[in-house]
Amino acid sequence: MTDSNERPLAVFDLDNTLADTAHRQHFLERTPRDWDGFFAAAPQDPPIEEGVALVRESAEECEIRYLTGRPERCRRDTLDWLAAHGLPEGRVHMRRNDDRRPARRTKLDTLHRLARTREIRVLVDDDELVCEDAERAGFTVVRARWTAPSAALKVAQEREGRT
Repeated sequence: MTDSNERPLAVFDLDNTLADTAHRQHFLERTPRDWDGFFAAAPQDPPIEEGVALVRESAEECEIRYLTGRPERCRRDTLDWLAAHGLPEGRVHMRRNDDRRPARRTKLDTLHRLARTREIRVLVDDDELVCEDAERAGFTVVRARWTAPSAALKVAQEREGRT
């Protein structure tokens, strides 16, 4: 049962929705993939203006939540990045360090858990599979199509459960 006294939630992905990961894709294009390097470079991600504008606009009516496939070990860097770019405050939901399920499963689990007690006004994500599953589950979705898709990141999200 949702609490009608609280503002609805607007849920935003980070990588390639708010943070441009293009400069660190090369870490995923080698074999074996360099996950430590990929995540260590995240603090240097430039913000994506379309995503930043949308999260700021959403914060006027909604409570912001961030939902990322990044592992929990990246929390400090992630919080610092959000603050450094002046993004609205909001709880950050991250993947457990040992969770290798596809992003669409981990994110949908979190969305369902949040929806038990809160209205979710919108999910904003760049991952087509996450977006499709969220829409099938009845969530309103905005597809973040403002960066070039990365085949390496898609494999990481779906097959390796890494981001």
